[in-house]
Amino acid sequence: MPASVEAAWGLRERPSKGPKPGIGVDRIVAAAVDLAAAEGLGAVSMGRVAKELGVSTMSLYRYVAAKSDLYLLMQEVAVGPPPPPPPPGDDWRGAITAWAVAQRERFRSNPWVLQIPISGPPATPHSVAWWERGLVALEPTGLDDGDRLSVVMLINGFVRHESMVAVDLGVAVANGGGDPDAFMRRYLGTLERLADPERHPSVTRLLRSGMFLEGDDPDYDFMFGLARILDGVAELMRQRGVAEDGVAEGERTKEGRE
Repeated sequence: MPASVEAAWGLRERPSKGPKPGIGVDRIVAAAVDLAAAEGLGAVSMGRVAKELGVSTMSLYRYVAAKSDLYLLMQEVAVGPPPPPPPPGDDWRGAITAWAVAQRERFRSNPWVLQIPISGPPATPHSVAWWERGLVALEPTGLDDGDRLSVVMLINGFVRHESMVAVDLGVAVANGGGDPDAFMRRYLGTLERLADPERHPSVTRLLRSGMFLEGDDPDYDFMFGLARILDGVAELMRQRGVAEDGVAEGERTKEGRE
């Protein structure tokens, strides 16, 4: 088991050799998270974290074997546990939508988390808890475990991608002066000069419609995309012979006969 995963589950013991430690995993991770929140993930290094704590760099390696392990523990702290389950009676669409929205909020609150490379399936306590909550949210669909796992992975990928795009656009706007409207007008001006009406008729028509300058709900695209994914899940249920309420058609027929 990777040392970082053992540490996340509290399975690693305090070093038994050498002088009594003056720091611990929790302090190291907290300092690293604060540093990432203030300056970005690129600012996090074992040396910089040690400096923030006022200790030697080598003393950190008694607790965290490598920077990749530190990243995993930082992600565990920043993302935290999933929200409570929805109230009884909530349908599967509402439950999995709440799960996706909560995950998106955690990413947006800690955008540096999205820069951490994915090193494998969920293995830390909070990540496993998020996985569990997503799978449970889909239980009323009547889909089997394999289908539900695939749906959870699909929605997780959508949430991560949408969050990364939002963060990247925010950085671009900030680098361009911080005014989103001015940024969009510059972009549209550039595109209007470059798009050929004969080669790009659809793009030209879209530019001339003025829709890019209309004030939209900032969450619209996310909720639109998520709804279309859930429409696909409903279609999968239909193909598997399961109705929207999660009851297999064969079971419904049997209940009707009884």
